[in-house]
Amino acid sequence: MTEGYPDHWEADVVLSDGGTAHLRPIRPGDGEILREFHGRLSPESIYYRFFSPRPHLSDRDVEHFTTVDHDRRAALVATIGEEMVAVVRYDRLGDRPETAEVAFLVEDAHQGRGLGPVLLEHIAAAARERGLRRFVASVLPENRRMTRVFREAGYRAEQRFEEGVIELVLDLEPTETSLEVMTAREHRAESRSIQRLLFPRSVAVIGASRAEHSVGQTVLRNLLAGDFTGPVYPVHPTAVAVAGVRAYASVLEIPDDVDLAVVAVRADAVHEVVQQCASKGVRGLIVVSSGFGEIGEEGRARQEELVRLARAYGMRVVGPNCLGIANTDPDVRLNATLAPTMPGRGPVGFFSQSGALGIAILQRTAERGLGLSTFVSAGNRGDVSGNDLLQYWEEDPATKAVLLYLESLGNPRKFARLARRLGRRKPIVAVKSGRSTQGVPIGHAARALTLPDHAVSALFEQAGVIRVEDLSELFDVAQLLAYQPLPAGDRVAIIDNSNSLGLLAQDEAVALGLDVRPRIDLGPRADADDYEAALAAALDDDGVDAVVALFTPPTIGGFDVRVPEKILRLAAEARKPIAATYLGTEGMPADLRVAGPDGMAAEGSVPSYPSPEDAVRAMAYVIRYAQWRKRPAGTTPNFDDVDRHRARGLVADWLDAGGGGPVEATPKQAAELLSCYGIEVADGGDAHAVPTRIVIREDPSFGALVSFGIADETAALLDDRAHRLSPLADVDAAEMVRAIRTAPLLLGHRGAEPVNLRALEDLLLRASRLGYDLPEVARLELDPVMADATGVTVREVTLTLDRPLGPRPELQPRRLT
Repeated sequence: MTEGYPDHWEADVVLSDGGTAHLRPIRPGDGEILREFHGRLSPESIYYRFFSPRPHLSDRDVEHFTTVDHDRRAALVATIGEEMVAVVRYDRLGDRPETAEVAFLVEDAHQGRGLGPVLLEHIAAAARERGLRRFVASVLPENRRMTRVFREAGYRAEQRFEEGVIELVLDLEPTETSLEVMTAREHRAESRSIQRLLFPRSVAVIGASRAEHSVGQTVLRNLLAGDFTGPVYPVHPTAVAVAGVRAYASVLEIPDDVDLAVVAVRADAVHEVVQQCASKGVRGLIVVSSGFGEIGEEGRARQEELVRLARAYGMRVVGPNCLGIANTDPDVRLNATLAPTMPGRGPVGFFSQSGALGIAILQRTAERGLGLSTFVSAGNRGDVSGNDLLQYWEEDPATKAVLLYLESLGNPRKFARLARRLGRRKPIVAVKSGRSTQGVPIGHAARALTLPDHAVSALFEQAGVIRVEDLSELFDVAQLLAYQPLPAGDRVAIIDNSNSLGLLAQDEAVALGLDVRPRIDLGPRADADDYEAALAAALDDDGVDAVVALFTPPTIGGFDVRVPEKILRLAAEARKPIAATYLGTEGMPADLRVAGPDGMAAEGSVPSYPSPEDAVRAMAYVIRYAQWRKRPAGTTPNFDDVDRHRARGLVADWLDAGGGGPVEATPKQAAELLSCYGIEVADGGDAHAVPTRIVIREDPSFGALVSFGIADETAALLDDRAHRLSPLADVDAAEMVRAIRTAPLLLGHRGAEPVNLRALEDLLLRASRLGYDLPEVARLELDPVMADATGVTVREVTLTLDRPLGPRPELQPRRLT
């Protein structure tokens, strides 16, 4: 490698068709693969790049192209396996040091896979890092594909036509459009990569042992028993057949194409198997084998090498140490898992990080009669993560609700971004373990969270994620979301034939802050006609948004078997959700089920809960989600009086003067920086003003975070703080000042005059923007901020600066982490 080789420019990326490639800076030793790459190019591609025929590269050409200084001249190559498939380079212009000429070349066989756009993102980021501000590209008019790459990137661009050549000038500063384009491309690529895993045309089980109850044989038998629609190929080194199916000594001996390989061999043999799969052209791997990151450093190194090798050859990996994946779509019927029980078809997508817990999860899902669209167990989450599945489920018409069992968050800020977007269309219900430690299970490719658990819950809430306490609540909420409509409000009607059950439901509803309509107690002698009349009246009542129907066997008289029939008929026509406690049953009982084509519950089915409290609690979760979804997304304001350029200059100067950081700013420096964002530090504030506290800090997992609370010892003791991701939208700021338990002090407690909430929200928005724009702001405390009816006064400020590890993740080019 050359001196100063920028290894942080290396990245694994997902292409538009779901495959993967590796990007890295070019090296002097790349001469041979560069020649081979050039030799595979068509004459047309060569002419488009060099504006002349160049069938061969001379030794001088090769030396010139492979020898760069990563500053004045730089180049990135894309490789798949050992082959170079694309290259992009820039050459700084001598008379314009902030401008460079840029050029691409993509192998013909790989054109149309999105290599050009992703290479542009990465070379632009590298150029900005080296102080470049614009690219110039010369393109022949007939080279429409390359012209489109530049025009559709979303950067500010100018175009000139001179001497038969189009000259494009691109401003490299990221724009709102360029970031939106990058996000949209990321979404399509990652979604496609998961679709390739879930819809294979053929599956090989490598390590399909003849031993009964072995891992390989279990997966093979589950694939066969599930009636997978494509061919299944057992791979065994010596057996002629496994489970009655012809076996092959290696995946390379299978005569037909293989889309998906389930790997169930010893951990130390996985490397060789992955290389064989790469040679075979396998598109995805499910590694159920253990012996990786979960066993310690040796296993972690083995896991990293597995993922590196698979991605280098264009494959995504589920696992290792995972339960597998399943897709109930009738066109594929894939059960590539170790689970003996697989739920039927339904509208719920399920992602579980735990392989061991996955079997129990699937069993409980089936016992409840809850149908799944797709299921993925990520195990150690070496590659495929919950974020990938969120990308897929957003567009999947078969998935109405998403369930997550999370043990770690690999990219929390991306998770929050994706969840907020998906949550506007489909609910996400999550169980996050590790509340007490915020640690990461051994083997997971993720860092531990530094935030307290209640702060993580607040960030989930900001993103619209329904975070529940345990797996029971996960299923309770899921069965309501899967088959019933969302409520329009929080007004709940309770119908019962037992005063005791009704009171329990009412108490729980009041405790959860729901608006309980007058309870309808039908008495122990109530029959089906009584229930029909009461339920119809509640559903027709404009003052009711949701219904909880309770029915227990009467102690006097017989049991009217027509009750569930009446409930189901009205529920099928209703646009309001109904939850039931029906004879103490749990899940989707047959009596309350609208049967789908395969006998599974369909839309309009009424979920049942063993206790009235469970039914009300599930309804409360759904009501809060529906309210979040109806809430305007809000806007992130752009303040005309903000001087970001000056602020960045100040921060850079102070860090340079301090030797690189961390630097404790003086009060005068802190006030000067705040003034760049329209925030003044001064004495003052009414004698009856409420002291508040705003903290902006850079979190290694979530990026810039904002917290707000009352500035006194009681609030500190109770940790009464509201937390949100920066930058805040206007609705986020409004919620923050009202979310703390001590908010009444701001709203006019005991006759006091309310503070100027608009001024407080404006301050939060400005401070939030400062933290987002300047990742060097390690911690900023505005304490106290005196709030009264006339406005707010920032009395004191402390500021710590430090050099960040890198630019904001959302401003970086796409990469797999």
